[in-house]
Amino acid sequence: MDLPNVIADLAKAQNSFDSLAYSNCFSETAVVFDEGKTYNGKMEIQQWIKRANEEYQTVMKPLEYSATEEILKAEVSGNFPGSPIVLSYHFELENGLIQSLKITG
Repeated sequence: MDLPNVIADLAKAQNSFDSLAYSNCFSETAVVFDEGKTYNGKMEIQQWIKRANEEYQTVMKPLEYSATEEILKAEVSGNFPGSPIVLSYHFELENGLIQSLKITG
């Protein structure tokens, strides 16, 4: 699958539970929308993914990517009810970094 470098890096960081590497995929002013909550800026994103990694130990397996829509569908598994599930990651990329990410079911 031909993923943009930053999205491939994000998946690698997620699967190794590396919250710093994960947050480094985002711009300083990035925004993440997940489970009805909003996380603003790199530091909040790093804190969010660190907590999520500790609680859910989530790994993702990319299934398909639409470059025109900037949407990645991935199978996500971990310590949560209903695992595994397929989620959609809606990206806005800017200058090689993620400016916005919205995760939907």
